[in-house]
Amino acid sequence: MHASSTPDHILRARLPRWLLPSAWPQQGHQPALADLQLAQGRIVQVLPHGTQPAPHGTVWDIAGALVLPGLVDAHTHLDKAFTLPRMGVVKPGLLGAIEAMMVDRQSWTEADIHARASRALQWAYDAGTVHLRTHCDWWEPDAQPLAWNVLRALAHDWADRIKLERVSLIPLHLYTDRSAAMQLAATVAASGPGALLGGFVHSTNWDPQALRHLLEAAQHHGLNVDLHVDEELHAGAQGLATTATLLKQMRFEGHVVCGHTCALAAQDEATALATLDAVAQSPITLVTLPITNLLLQDATTGRTPRQRGLTLVKEARARGIPVLVASDNVQDPFCPVGSFDPLEALATGVLAAQLEAPFDQWSESLCRTDWLRSGRTGPTALPLQPGAMADLLVFTQADHWGFPSRTQGAHGRVVLRQGRVASGHAPAAWHVPTQVPTIDSARSPA
Repeated sequence: MHASSTPDHILRARLPRWLLPSAWPQQGHQPALADLQLAQGRIVQVLPHGTQPAPHGTVWDIAGALVLPGLVDAHTHLDKAFTLPRMGVVKPGLLGAIEAMMVDRQSWTEADIHARASRALQWAYDAGTVHLRTHCDWWEPDAQPLAWNVLRALAHDWADRIKLERVSLIPLHLYTDRSAAMQLAATVAASGPGALLGGFVHSTNWDPQALRHLLEAAQHHGLNVDLHVDEELHAGAQGLATTATLLKQMRFEGHVVCGHTCALAAQDEATALATLDAVAQSPITLVTLPITNLLLQDATTGRTPRQRGLTLVKEARARGIPVLVASDNVQDPFCPVGSFDPLEALATGVLAAQLEAPFDQWSESLCRTDWLRSGRTGPTALPLQPGAMADLLVFTQADHWGFPSRTQGAHGRVVLRQGRVASGHAPAAWHVPTQVPTIDSARSPA
């Protein structure tokens, strides 16, 4: 027998420190466990355990199990997902992966893209993702890519399960002409909700004027921006630093996400930290992609990589820069592994970047959907506020010391969507029998 699939109360939940108010009580140097009250698929209140009267209705006592809000996967590529099995040998490194992808995309059809992206969304849904952002390769200046409207249709079809956003991943050279940049932005803006202007900014196509045109076009058309920036270990890469400078000069009114920024790890300390100081004063969120960057950066056949390829996540966080961790490519020429589970990406990042306190600190990088809209939000933007959807992950086997180990698969987590179990199995031991007061039991003895 399993616990009810729609609890009214979840008792003794271990929530991460970043989610709790500063005045939250401590027990043995750890945050006190929490009681969550749910109703009609939403959070009613979150309070320290035992501070409210005995609950009634359907009650789970999860005895200190870890709980997180629904996940955000801030950087994926649904249009490319699951293409690797049909490819031959792929040359190592980023440019080799691009070459293989350019060949494969010639045989894409709408049905092929729809089937692969649908599979990806189902995996993400089962993992507990509530917000997913996908980039879409956009190589032609005058034509929308085949995948763009497929992804738009999927966003509509999945709207009650996952918020799906689309980014036009356009190589920087297509923004060289300002009028062409304006037309690209106009096309993206007219293509429906959830669309963002994007660009691939790399030393092989570096053009600061084109980057300015991209940002000006986004500003003109009221679009937020999401960039692939400095995805390389080239110390001379200038994409991130120039982006921060341009945003300040333009007084950019929207929000910008910069993914990868691997070059920071190859630059001398003073240069890299000066760039991060500028980013901290800009409307920029950074996204790091540990799995793909470990596989693509410093990649040469027959040679063990010497460099890790990650951006400076600790230094960014220390400056108050929002940092998200995401899946990136899954089972395509850029990355042969992956599962559209952001916790897998975090687990890789914990090892590669030597992240301390992954549950209490770094799990925030999987849950802050507001960081895709704005990097400067207060405590009211935290998840699990009263009235928020009761989208939760409850981990049946993990503890905060070893997190995110033992979080994988249907036996590692129970996913609640609007308060109802959507995947995984709630152990019967969680179910607490409670007596709901009735009119007769409430009467005084005669």
